[in-house]
Amino acid sequence: MVALVKRDRPSPVRDVVAANVRRLRAEREISQEELAHRADLHRTNISKIERGLHAVSVDNLHWIAKALGVEAADLLKR
Repeated sequence: MVALVKRDRPSPVRDVVAANVRRLRAEREISQEELAHRADLHRTNISKIERGLHAVSVDNLHWIAKALGVEAADLLKR
């Protein structure tokens, strides 16, 4: 039996991360540019993550969380 991999279908977790990053960034009143700088990422990556267009790696999830002052696990909570 061959397992099918759904590479063209984002998981619902991506939307949760997107909403949490967007919300926490807004609460801290920092721009995407500032968050990107603090997390050592490119601003377009932050933009794509916030719009659910980019799957964030666990490493980048860590750096984004640290830049926002939260635990990485907090970005995964509904």
